[in-house]
Amino acid sequence: MTYLVFVCGHSGTGKTTLAKKLFGSLMQASGAPFCLLDKDTLYGGYSAAAMAMLTGDPNDRDSPLFLQHLRDPEYRSLIDTARDNLELGVSALVVAPLSREVRERRLFDRAWLGVGEKVTLRVVWVYTEEETAHRRIVERGNPNDAYKLAHWDEYRQRRFVPGGKVCDDLLMFDNTAPTSADHEALLARIIGEPYPAATMQPPLPV
Repeated sequence: MTYLVFVCGHSGTGKTTLAKKLFGSLMQASGAPFCLLDKDTLYGGYSAAAMAMLTGDPNDRDSPLFLQHLRDPEYRSLIDTARDNLELGVSALVVAPLSREVRERRLFDRAWLGVGEKVTLRVVWVYTEEETAHRRIVERGNPNDAYKLAHWDEYRQRRFVPGGKVCDDLLMFDNTAPTSADHEALLARIIGEPYPAATMQPPLPV
């Protein structure tokens, strides 16, 4: 059995930290080999070079130009890379905001993803309060966040909390101050079966 697990959410919610914390335990609990596909790691260098050429600002990830012309190809390539691994029998833990795709329910559309029924599909939405996310973004000091912070009132309009039918099958995770029990419960929901706390693995070194 292979798994396609998306860890999604707005900037500053701690998606990558959560994914790395779950990674070892997820492999152990599922019995499947996994790869970690983080959008920023895979495409950050390319996007920096492209935006430097187009606008002179390699750290721009939130301007209308980036969102209209580079965002969707990045996400499509990310999903294509996950699918290539799945076809080789390697499960994928995919980390990216993917807010539009969550809102439009595309991550549950197997035809759009290009995956069959034998792939176990899970979508985790990671969230925290806006003030907490803003503080985390400031504290991490990533140059890619400069546009976002300078245009916060504009950016915050894109933030949303899934509700209604959007939440069907969506695994919501409050990452404000999670406990070990919270991580274990999330892992059990991803695997779809009880998972003993004693077997949780420590996070991978960053």
